[in-house]
Amino acid sequence: MKKIISTNEAPAAVGPYSQAVRVGSTIYCAGQIPLDPKSGQIVPGDIGAQTRRVLENITAVLKAEGLSFQNIVKTTIFLTDLADFQTVNEIYASYFKQAPPARSTVQVSALPKGAHIEIEAIAMVDQDVATDEGTVSDTSG
Repeated sequence: MKKIISTNEAPAAVGPYSQAVRVGSTIYCAGQIPLDPKSGQIVPGDIGAQTRRVLENITAVLKAEGLSFQNIVKTTIFLTDLADFQTVNEIYASYFKQAPPARSTVQVSALPKGAHIEIEAIAMVDQDVATDEGTVSDTSG
């Protein structure tokens, strides 16, 4: 069964999609761009300010379901300029202090509303996903 996740703490969808959808123990978060949840406008500032806003928007969507960044298992980052990667990576790392998720980063020609960054995430409800005990090592020798 599909459950729609919605919160006023994150920007409203700018199209025909949901902020997130839960199916079983998996939460699929729609891509977040750096929209201020109150004004609906792109936040002013550089890529650092935009990255922080995107991550705070993801935080709000996860919180609506009682989850945190520890529950994220996969992210995809879309950048309009890969030259911003180092700045984005440093800020991103501050949100994922332990057991970071799998990630892809790609450069795209444009993003909605002129944003320079968009991040989508997949999270799991099971808390064991983000623990050190869940780390797998290659023991094949």
